[in-house]
Amino acid sequence: QLQLVESGGGLVQPGGSLRLSCTASGSPSTVVYYAIGWFRQAPGKEREELSCISPGGTTDYHDSVKGRFTASKDNAKNTVYLQIDSLNPEDTAVYYCAATFMPLGRQCSVGETQYNYWGPGTQVTVSS
Repeated sequence: QLQLVESGGGLVQPGGSLRLSCTASGSPSTVVYYAIGWFRQAPGKEREELSCISPGGTTDYHDSVKGRFTASKDNAKNTVYLQIDSLNPEDTAVYYCAATFMPLGRQCSVGETQYNYWGPGTQVTVSS
């Protein structure tokens, strides 16, 4: 069973940057076998999908975050990252990563790919 744990959240001032990590463990643990999506949910709001990264490293983003959010991964570390730049208070939320098995050569797509493994989330708070 795949297990995911997010890290890297915290309190950040507006205009700052943050890099979130999503580390996989269990069996199989390598992110080579999975597509990984990033989501966030703020209190009182619905969950929104931000991005996904395919086993081969290709990415897809929601239009609203293009230019500020960048997904990447390090297969050797079994870790996927989400770099967030120019943070503003509207980015305050719990950020989650999610995974689904996907063969190499196929690509994930925001709004279409379905996930069955989820991490517990990490809190990001943007405030002065």
